Amino acid sequence: MLVFVYGTLTDPERVASLLEDGPGEYEFVGPATLEGLQRVDGRYPTLVPGGSVEGRLLSVDDPALKRLDRYEGVDRGLYVRVAVSGPDDRRVWIYVGQPDRLGVDADGWPDDRPFRDAVRSAIVPDTTVVRRRA
Repeated sequence: MLVFVYGTLTDPERVASLLEDGPGEYEFVGPATLEGLQRVDGRYPTLVPGGSVEGRLLSVDDPALKRLDRYEGVDRGLYVRVAVSGPDDRRVWIYVGQPDRLGVDADGWPDDRPFRDAVRSAIVPDTTVVRRRA
């Protein structure tokens, strides 16, 4: 599986400290750009609709993905993991954090529905995509 990373997980040493002691396999695939969402910073970075963000593609197996979910606080509601289109028509996972939970002053997500639903509705096929960079 591919995961687009744009924050602390772009650092190979951070990923190694998180995943090397297993279980799980991982490998950096290379630089990439996520189009349709942009990074905003607070206590932790997150994404909001519009623009683009530079990052890296990380190839992981299921146990490593579960460990990334724990690191990103998916079970605690800090981030949601959603799929977008990627290279070679592959699905790429991205993590999007709830701005109010991360200390980020950011507009762009509707307030009248659950955050996961708001993020999924903002993912527009052929517009919200991950592309490899040279």
